[in-house]
Amino acid sequence: MIKENLEKVRATVPDGVTLVAVSKFHPAEMIAEAYDCGQRIFAESRENEFRQKAETLPKDIEWHFIGHLQTNKVKYVVPYATMIQSVDSERLMDEIEKQTAKIGRTSIDILLQIHVAQEETKSGFTPDEIVDLIGKNRVAERWPHLRLRGVMGMASFVDDTEQWRKEFRAIRACHKALLDGPLKAQGIGQETFSVLSYGMSSDYEVAIVEGTNMVRIGTSIFGPRVY
Repeated sequence: MIKENLEKVRATVPDGVTLVAVSKFHPAEMIAEAYDCGQRIFAESRENEFRQKAETLPKDIEWHFIGHLQTNKVKYVVPYATMIQSVDSERLMDEIEKQTAKIGRTSIDILLQIHVAQEETKSGFTPDEIVDLIGKNRVAERWPHLRLRGVMGMASFVDDTEQWRKEFRAIRACHKALLDGPLKAQGIGQETFSVLSYGMSSDYEVAIVEGTNMVRIGTSIFGPRVY
């Protein structure tokens, strides 16, 4: 099943768009099956599950952390994550910086989570907040171990294509505002800050039209979550 699902998804994801297989809530055996089909980038959202899978599955897997990350859990994620996508606060940035330095790691890739959805339960910076934060801080001085790679976000959980488009465009506009403003002033350009991560199983085809270059697909590959 997973092989067929993965082939179907890959057929709809164009060159230049990275496919992240969201494996949260699914057993390691299912990840191994996708791995055997050539998938190498997987995403998890819970610290305990993330660690267990990272320790037991092949070491060439690129692990992304995409869930809300509490500061007291950062030390358990930093040793394994290639990228932390869900960086949603200044305090979290400071803790990732601290823990990355503590283990002697040179750098860790992060995405800045942008809140554009209607649901207040979703985390993230507003576009104004993140432009202001980066504008007030020299990234290389305050967070020397953080490699800012781009932005991520989620559309509202509604069945409304135009709402998704509006919110995806807001994420993309925030990415451009950062590049054209505070990041440019600090010498950080498109070659580094290049990732636009938005689009999931229900809306990724709309997200692709709206400029995403990284999609996070779970259900369409692995089926419904196993809790």
